[in-house]
Amino acid sequence: MVSYSFFKNTLLFSLILLAACGNSVNTKMDNSSNTVAENKKAIVKIPVTQTIKTGADNYEHYLPLLRGKKVGIVTNQTGIITVRGKQEHLVDFLLEKNIALQKIYAPEHGFRGTADAGELIKDGKDTKTGLPIVSLYGNNKKPKPEQLIGIDILVFDLQDVGARFYTYISSLHYVMEACADNNIPLVVLDRPNPNGSIVDGPVLEMEYKSFVGMHPIPVLHGMTIGEYARMINGEEWLQNNVRCNLAVIPCTNYNRSMPYNLPVKPSPNLPNSQAINLYPSLCFFEGTTISVGRGTNMQFQIYGAPFLPKTNFSFTPMPNEGAKGPKHNGKVCYGEDLTKITPVTQLELKWLINAYEKANNNKTEFFTAFFTKLAGTKQLQEQIEAGKTENEIRESWKEGLTAFKLMREKYLIY
Repeated sequence: MVSYSFFKNTLLFSLILLAACGNSVNTKMDNSSNTVAENKKAIVKIPVTQTIKTGADNYEHYLPLLRGKKVGIVTNQTGIITVRGKQEHLVDFLLEKNIALQKIYAPEHGFRGTADAGELIKDGKDTKTGLPIVSLYGNNKKPKPEQLIGIDILVFDLQDVGARFYTYISSLHYVMEACADNNIPLVVLDRPNPNGSIVDGPVLEMEYKSFVGMHPIPVLHGMTIGEYARMINGEEWLQNNVRCNLAVIPCTNYNRSMPYNLPVKPSPNLPNSQAINLYPSLCFFEGTTISVGRGTNMQFQIYGAPFLPKTNFSFTPMPNEGAKGPKHNGKVCYGEDLTKITPVTQLELKWLINAYEKANNNKTEFFTAFFTKLAGTKQLQEQIEAGKTENEIRESWKEGLTAFKLMREKYLIY
């Protein structure tokens, strides 16, 4: 088992050398209380001079922590690293570097990222490397002690998209909790948040906690997954207030106002930057009888239903990768095409309100029970049903957003 003192000292030496051009760099373990003063002491700032490098790309700063250890890794198809100008998967890279990888732990959609949302993923073996794969979805969201036997240190490398209901941050919570329970250090390789400058939406009320919303944060949290891990630790959100022995390898040459295009799809139904940008706003439709284009090649860039008024735009969902049984399968849906609109800079409600208003006789069945889990509150559905305007609804978020932004400030790296 890696000793805490070795891990802390090695990481401090490694990260103090890391030139975080224009960034805030975490140079110590997040194993004590987080205050603004403490975090400022752990920050080095250097002017931007180069292109963005992810935490995974900064391998010279985490490979020393892994050598001679039995390593587990939480990752999927987004675990891409650039080496000498070429992209390869982090798992392959670590094996090339003779790191003793023992197991792969895969989140929703599986290690290769091809499964449907919510689909049961079974444990298995990676056909390329022969490594065993442990599914962290379904009934096994938190790694069990027996699944961590023989692991000295765990690496976490998943690409988040900045939305509360994107379940990779829920997997992060359970991985941190399991590491804390089993005295295993965790290294989070940070990646830019493609929606990183937006903080918006209703703050989750804890009575509606679920795997699509575990913490009292807004729909768009405006943090990288490394910053979010620091928040989970600092706010003591893990069960029994345990704390994870956490290290974040930061991105360099990055600030959250920069546009960032992902090298691969983060999940089957987010095929491009437009979908990723619109996902937080359109995902509310997942808790309604409206389709967001699953079963097409324009997922989360369109919306519609057979019962909406006929327009010049229509689509017909059919089974495809990531949508074996899409909503309104085989039926013509009428709605709106958002594939060419300017990227949004806030959580948009206008499409949800518009669809509800046009649902006519289908209004009573418009919302499903899943909507409240996505919203994190009953209030949003009640406001829409009551005919509140978008501005009136947004006004009700202000107090919660102000409090969250104040809390968030303590954990920001960039």
